[in-house]
Amino acid sequence: MGNRLSKITTRTGDDGSTGLGDGSRTPKDAARVEALGDVDELNSQLGVLLAEDLPADVADFFNEVQHGLFDLGGELSIPGYIAVTEDHLAALDDAIAHYNAALPPLEEFILPAGSRAASLCHVARTVCRRAERRVVTLARNEPVSPLAVQYLNRLSDLLFILSRVLNRHAGQPDVCWQPRRHTEQPTP
Repeated sequence: MGNRLSKITTRTGDDGSTGLGDGSRTPKDAARVEALGDVDELNSQLGVLLAEDLPADVADFFNEVQHGLFDLGGELSIPGYIAVTEDHLAALDDAIAHYNAALPPLEEFILPAGSRAASLCHVARTVCRRAERRVVTLARNEPVSPLAVQYLNRLSDLLFILSRVLNRHAGQPDVCWQPRRHTEQPTP
């Protein structure tokens, strides 16, 4: 990296544009920048989650995911560059199989609640879904590797599973949704 990041404030973005990894400039509200921002937010959310009491294997895995998200951010910042590979997807698929195998089957919808760590993991899941939507939007108009969308899709599934794992780690059950059944119509 050398001196690449020695000067953080450049003032080049004062006009509402930002530089991409290939040296080109684009508006800060461009679809590519929106996707990058959501991937960055997701990575930051995982950083907050890593400050919680987590099982060591889950913390180690989140650290790996943060690197994968940085790879994805690099891919999104350089049009035409590919960084997310089948290996990234395989790691998520393996983790999904591993962590889901230890959970009881779902019989009800669950709410994004429970322990603090599980709730933060649910927030990360929703940010991941938004990042996925942004990358899909970007892919409608610009070339994007299908693996980028697949990575975020798998990651959001894994974050749901890990929310359940973290509730169990904290000794808390999943919070099941209880639909309200109204037998009487409200009076006007």
